[in-house]
Amino acid sequence: MFDIKRECSLLFDEAVALRRDFHRHPELGFREVRTSGIVAEKLRECGLEVTMGVNKTGVVGLLRGPQPGKTVLLRADMDALPVSEENDCDYRSEVDGVMHACGHDAHTAMLLMAAKILSKHRDGISGNIKFVFQPSEEYATGGAQGMISEGVMENPHVDAVFGQHVWSSVPFGKIGVRPGPLMASPDAFTITIRGKGGHGSAPHLGTDALVIGAHVVLALQTLVSREIDPLNPAVVSIGTFTSGTVMNAIPSQASMTGTIRLVDPVLRKEMPNKIERIVKGVCEAFRGEYSFEYIHEYPPTINDPQMTELAKQAAEEVVGEGNVIDPGITMSAEDFSYFLQEAPGSFLFLGIANPDKGIDKNNHHPQFDIDEDALPLGIELLVRIALKYLNS
Repeated sequence: MFDIKRECSLLFDEAVALRRDFHRHPELGFREVRTSGIVAEKLRECGLEVTMGVNKTGVVGLLRGPQPGKTVLLRADMDALPVSEENDCDYRSEVDGVMHACGHDAHTAMLLMAAKILSKHRDGISGNIKFVFQPSEEYATGGAQGMISEGVMENPHVDAVFGQHVWSSVPFGKIGVRPGPLMASPDAFTITIRGKGGHGSAPHLGTDALVIGAHVVLALQTLVSREIDPLNPAVVSIGTFTSGTVMNAIPSQASMTGTIRLVDPVLRKEMPNKIERIVKGVCEAFRGEYSFEYIHEYPPTINDPQMTELAKQAAEEVVGEGNVIDPGITMSAEDFSYFLQEAPGSFLFLGIANPDKGIDKNNHHPQFDIDEDALPLGIELLVRIALKYLNS
């Protein structure tokens, strides 16, 4: 076995340069033309079979080992966010209103370096490795589902999937590993309430949609506090509420939108009926009518226990047993969950927070940044997982 840690350390400067280049030139979902072009070029330099245009801008590099075996998929996402960067650094975004505020620039750079190392040592690999560079993780439709529908899990068939995310709540030098539920499903809903408008001086002659909507907002809060097991994480949040146009008129309509975050697939199936039951009851009590739309977006991210144990062992080899932590469940979401529905696997959190360097902002913050000393750790983690899975 070659010295994995040393080879990852030797790629530090190249990984930083790549990450900073991607950071300067961020691209939104399904527009990652420049990024995917660089990715494809780097993969070809590694001697891999390269497929471009998978779900518009996705790229897949295939490494075939000389000995037959299983196939493992390693995934990085490439898209940026519609955020205006506020960092003062020489690799600041050069695109107005677009920023790598979630670390996908680092994901892409680390997976490219892992591909470089693994292709260099392909003679010792049994089976195949698919390096998947996914577009548009940040948008509701997501890029993972489209890549799956276009065949990324086949030819050859994928037996296991792994991914990692730089995570602002995990300190530098630590890796978050958790079997079972890790991240939530980010479902959405829209409620429109219809009443009868009128003059504000004679409310008894109308049916106030605004008041009905206010009661709906308050009643929905009882779902989590009174109907769901407190040990089962759940969030119901109203994000927008719109009603009325002038101060002295009774509104005839009120509209609201919200998000539901859940990690329990069974509860997720039940939630639309639970919400509509409350909306219907409140509207009937106050003589209003309603329409209700529930939108299922990404499923929860649920790690396979056996694959997570393998990933934990790899992580311990990277940072030591004491630095592999349980990050807990987060109610944010990831469309890597679609890959986990297709094959057993695990999604990991790479610690990048370092307050001593001023790196303490959450993912999606306009001043988000990473401790770049974490890049070799992330590269090593991917390399060790692939080798451990294929050669064990």
